[in-house]
Amino acid sequence: MDYKAWFQCIGGCDEKYELNEIIYQCKKCNNLLEVRHDINKLKEQDGDTWKSLFEERYRKTLWPYGSGVWGKKELVCPNIANENIISLYEGGTNLFWAERLGNKIGIDDLWIKQCGDSHTGSFKDLGMTVLVSMVNQMKSSGMDIPAVACASTGDTSAALSAYCAAAGIPAIVFLPKDKVSNAQLIQPIANGALTLSIDTDFDGCMKIVREICKNDNIYLANSMNSLRIEGQKTVSFEIVQQFDWEVPDVIIIPGGNLGNVTALGNGFTMLRDLGIIDKFPKIVCAQAANANPLYRSFLTGFKEYKPIQAQKTLASAIQIGNPVSINKAIKVLNTFNGLVEEATEDEIANTSAMADHTGLFCCPHTGVALSALIKLVEKKEIKRSDKVVVISTANGLKFSDFKIRYHENSIENVNPSFQNLPIELKPCYEDVRKAILNKLESNSR
Repeated sequence: MDYKAWFQCIGGCDEKYELNEIIYQCKKCNNLLEVRHDINKLKEQDGDTWKSLFEERYRKTLWPYGSGVWGKKELVCPNIANENIISLYEGGTNLFWAERLGNKIGIDDLWIKQCGDSHTGSFKDLGMTVLVSMVNQMKSSGMDIPAVACASTGDTSAALSAYCAAAGIPAIVFLPKDKVSNAQLIQPIANGALTLSIDTDFDGCMKIVREICKNDNIYLANSMNSLRIEGQKTVSFEIVQQFDWEVPDVIIIPGGNLGNVTALGNGFTMLRDLGIIDKFPKIVCAQAANANPLYRSFLTGFKEYKPIQAQKTLASAIQIGNPVSINKAIKVLNTFNGLVEEATEDEIANTSAMADHTGLFCCPHTGVALSALIKLVEKKEIKRSDKVVVISTANGLKFSDFKIRYHENSIENVNPSFQNLPIELKPCYEDVRKAILNKLESNSR
């Protein structure tokens, strides 16, 4: 069927623009844009029909519908021709029942959505496949787009560089110097992106890349471009599908630039509008205490908001003091009975390590979300019987330096409660046996 989507201003003027136009803010009132769909056209199929279609496609090999994003193409970006889609089989990530961790925290039904299992190791792949596919379609129609650029704290640059490499489109990434892990830094380098290490923070990089993208048709790939949000909202679709089309009670997601909070809300709203679900979850945004402008606004009932200078945090991907999607995120939280919680550096590190001891390998941002969960359980904002999903946004392997420093007790202001170092021994049977038995005995106490 002939489905269509477009850009529309989120302000009161309701200006509309085509998705293949190079535009990020309304020409009339300068507000951000969002992607809108012809919901009435989509409603011509009922919810059960949509569910059957999505089940038929899920993780299959028919191009491009096996992708967790493009299996819902009609609800994401129907304007792109299949031959122009750049997909790396993103999405479809594990929804893991964290039973043992839940028991420690006080939740009987705790699930971790492992978005870090995606191609470049983070949820950013979900949005980047849509954005780069649109650029590919624009270029195929003759538009002059010499490159695609983004500011990043690591994961966005990895996703952009990989998808641009797959498309044969030059990528430019702006990274804050010495503020991303080596594993994150090497990803755009390996994929051939022009990698700029700027002596500033993310907000400083964002300011420069926006200026760069005003000229020469270089296309902006940050989340103020709402094509990214369309791909990221499929996390909502996947969670519900993996629960056999039931909605969990609570979803907790770490927030920095806040596009992911917006995406979650957009996804669940669309599912409800199409009759696929009949209720909303509570959405919780978790922030690092060193980069918490949304949390501060939440304490005022969202009546006040002021950008801040974000301080250094282990959760480097959300070290953002002036989030682009602040207004969209507040709208979502108000609609979804939302909460905002924060986590200190000690809480981030120790909660990540506690989760690792139950079989996970958490990135520090997941540690932020889990720390928020612990606090909200203690405050009785979340009940033991609630079905809770924590969004793990990135693969812990990207942050092995953080893990090493934790166990070496070399992170400032962190007391490692779960420290576990190798025991160095000579090749002597009795020494090895004694060390093993002593360790087993101490663990049993």
